[in-house]
Amino acid sequence: MTEKEILKLIQEDSWMMETLRKAESLNLKDWAIGAGFIRNKIWDHLHGYTEREWGSSDVDLVYFDEDDKGEEYDEKLSEKLKSETGTNWEVVNEHHAHVWNKIPPYTSVEDAISKFPETVTAIGVRIRNEEIELITPYGIEDNVSMIIRPTPIFEDKMDKIRERVAKKGWMEKWPKLKYAETE
Repeated sequence: MTEKEILKLIQEDSWMMETLRKAESLNLKDWAIGAGFIRNKIWDHLHGYTEREWGSSDVDLVYFDEDDKGEEYDEKLSEKLKSETGTNWEVVNEHHAHVWNKIPPYTSVEDAISKFPETVTAIGVRIRNEEIELITPYGIEDNVSMIIRPTPIFEDKMDKIRERVAKKGWMEKWPKLKYAETE
């Protein structure tokens, strides 16, 4: 599976495209929808599941704006989007999110996405210049090979990764997944 094929999967999914257009209409600086929105679509496809069998239960909309209006603004925007779409949204300005991981400030959405826990989660999509584009700081290989591997910032926290995977039920939903350390 190639980036072009992933983009085609997204383009052919009317819900995903409507969601991207909704995010675009907010006119946020430097934004993307990431994590499970794309990862789960890829894994559903590779498992032969029907459209959004497991899919994304929420929409993680991240943006980077140095004119930070605070976490309350993000929460209000999340609630507004949920009421308008019926889907759970989590909107986060990554300008302040670095404090959660106790690391230096992020410089962009791409930088923030590269600090997500797993390489398969460190993926985003956005509309730019009327084209959809992927943000893939670690490429797509782990996603299409269904290998769970920590990003460099989490490389010494594999126990935390395993906890996240178990809590989210990934192995039950997508039984072809495997951990990088067991290859």
